[in-house]
Amino acid sequence: MTLTPESLQAQLGSRPFRFYTQVVSTQNVASEWLENGAITGAVVVADEQIGGRGRQGRGWETPAGQAIAMSIILNPTQKYASQVTMLGAMAIVDMLEVYDADDVAIKWPNDVLLNGKKVSGVLPEAIWSGDTLKGVILGMGINVRVDFSDSPLEDIAISIETALSETVDRSAIVAKIVEQIDHWQNKMQKGELVTAWKARLVTIGQAVTIGDVHGVAEDVDKGGALMVRDSEGHLHRVVAGELITG
Repeated sequence: MTLTPESLQAQLGSRPFRFYTQVVSTQNVASEWLENGAITGAVVVADEQIGGRGRQGRGWETPAGQAIAMSIILNPTQKYASQVTMLGAMAIVDMLEVYDADDVAIKWPNDVLLNGKKVSGVLPEAIWSGDTLKGVILGMGINVRVDFSDSPLEDIAISIETALSETVDRSAIVAKIVEQIDHWQNKMQKGELVTAWKARLVTIGQAVTIGDVHGVAEDVDKGGALMVRDSEGHLHRVVAGELITG
């Protein structure tokens, strides 16, 4: 189904949003909007993204008509800013379960898996003014109908429609994700978000390598850091990095 301002308006109601048929990066647009007074919860959505950012400096392109690139402007307290990645991941997990998707999980730190393959990535970017946190831009890319067959990504990436064998409405997906972000924001201070996110992590218990750290992922802390115990029994707190399992 075509993603349009009208289809988004019908789903998002009074929530402020900006829609682009093509954009370099929804993160850039949302950051500029925040600097110019956007309210918390405002959303930027693009049908095509040609220069988006992923983790570790990677690019994240969103082909026209086949995926969702979106960024939502949030204003968490500095204490909970590190949980924004969890917020995005759980919102996507809940959205997928609305469509009765099976085998939905999270791979630390920010990938949502469907049938063991990546269906979505989450990227939070904090906006600072000196020592003051002005807000966090939560970027999300979701594969909806990208065809990964016969591509180098066939074994590691999947789209929603491929998994469900049915067509879905991208505007409805955006609205459901936004709804769940609102829901989980209200759970942050009670610790319920961390608990739910941890329960979805497939990384716990796996042998992992992150940079120079090798060992078994034992746990995560409230900030989302991965606790890895090496072969000598030392526990390492890993905040970020490229995770390799096995």
